[in-house]
Amino acid sequence: MIGLIGKKAGMTQVFDASGKLIPVTVIEFAPNVVVAKKTAEKDGYDAIVVGVGEMKKSRTTKPYAGQFAEGIAPAKLLREMRDFEKECAVGDKLGVSTLEGLRFVDVTAVSKGKGFQGVMKRWGFGGGRNTHGSKFHREPGSTGQSTYPHKTFKNVKLPGRMGGERVTVQNLKVVRVDAENACILVRGAVPGPRDCTVLVRGAVKKTK
Repeated sequence: MIGLIGKKAGMTQVFDASGKLIPVTVIEFAPNVVVAKKTAEKDGYDAIVVGVGEMKKSRTTKPYAGQFAEGIAPAKLLREMRDFEKECAVGDKLGVSTLEGLRFVDVTAVSKGKGFQGVMKRWGFGGGRNTHGSKFHREPGSTGQSTYPHKTFKNVKLPGRMGGERVTVQNLKVVRVDAENACILVRGAVPGPRDCTVLVRGAVKKTK
């Protein structure tokens, strides 16, 4: 698996080789520093730990700083990448060139929070008639029996808090890798608001 920690910069549009205008999301990448390596002999699996962003010394606790090798500044954000396909050593900095050759990626981020929502927005319910006297416009409807067992069953779709969850969108097409500006242009729905942290990995299900 190949992956990097990036930032969702926003959206723009570019022309492809045939002259068609394509909407894309720009994902920027700061240097991803390899903080640690895990091996099957010692840890039971192979992985690397990458970090992004330097932390102030005044905000770093001794236990947190202890996991970083000598000469590597404590990072604000850490992510573990299992079975990383490219050779690297502790202290190496991974850039956008790591993603060269990928045609599709999976992007993980925390989705936009939408607060408390009803069943029509949260689950796409059709709702009742809007005519006079219907008494059933946007209500969820029945949630169980009127007789025994007198309870609401599990997994019934009801109003509640929407968004603000860890989401992975798969098989997003990589339109362009811009090494000069340290970013990639991706076509598809990238989760999360602008400037949020995203994890970009090579697509698991689609490669061609």
